[in-house]
Amino acid sequence: MTVRSESRLERLLHHGVFCVTAEVVPPRSADPEPVRAQARALVGYADAVNVTDNPTSSAHMSPVAGAAFVSAAGLEPVAQITTRDRNRLGITSDLLAAWALGARNVLCLTGDPPGTGDHPDATAVYDLTVLQLIGLAAGLREDGRLLSGVQIEQAPKYFIGVADVPLADPYEFARLEQKAEAGADFVQSQIVFDTDAFGAWAEGARERGILERMFVLAGVAVPSGPRSARFMRDHLPGVSVPDSVVARLEDAGPDAPDEGVRLTVEVIARLKAIRGIAGIHVMGLGHSGSVGRVIEAAGLLPRPGLP
Repeated sequence: MTVRSESRLERLLHHGVFCVTAEVVPPRSADPEPVRAQARALVGYADAVNVTDNPTSSAHMSPVAGAAFVSAAGLEPVAQITTRDRNRLGITSDLLAAWALGARNVLCLTGDPPGTGDHPDATAVYDLTVLQLIGLAAGLREDGRLLSGVQIEQAPKYFIGVADVPLADPYEFARLEQKAEAGADFVQSQIVFDTDAFGAWAEGARERGILERMFVLAGVAVPSGPRSARFMRDHLPGVSVPDSVVARLEDAGPDAPDEGVRLTVEVIARLKAIRGIAGIHVMGLGHSGSVGRVIEAAGLLPRPGLP
């Protein structure tokens, strides 16, 4: 792989740094302070942070605005852009605006179906497929061209990411290979607890050359208790939570949040041992304080800079 963007995150990955990304969730309000507070708490802990785009199909502050506040706090944003809410004009505008406001990374997503959120009657757009969205970002980066063929000046040169669900049943590598072919550079996975199964997936990805074409950041999340673990197992597609994890959290009683941190640290250690895994993506699931605790307890501080 060669450096193709102006992303600091990409350069760290190319230098072999085991990278850490996290996420900032813009609020359901016009108040920027929640974004600023989340970002400030992650400075020095994460190499870049996702700014989510109407997560769970519920209305939140725009990820473009969120990216500006994250950048101002001293973090590199990963602007999430879904095809669910915008046509190609809106997507193009947001890609240009997010770059202007400090984003150097974009995560291309389809988005959760509108029926799962707080506006179940909303019309999904899907003017572009996620592959076309990747192609749009890649075309701007490589040729400075819009989908219309018009060439622009000062085009954004994004580090392009995608999501994947490696432990889905059934799973086919073809979809991830198509995203790589369209121009994606990195992939953030669904939450991993079953590291043996994820290691088997990584071996399959290595055999297909995917790990030579894309950086893989394995998703991890900190369960706050047995209820949290069961929710992930029962409601998040492709998340396998072993019974032993639920049992440990139940046995911990009131110390379950601390046990959740210990469990996550163990998962991270096993993920680091998988050859070819380039980093982790840490999700707080509404408990942002646990993200910093896990990163510190996992021995991932201080975060290295570029040589």
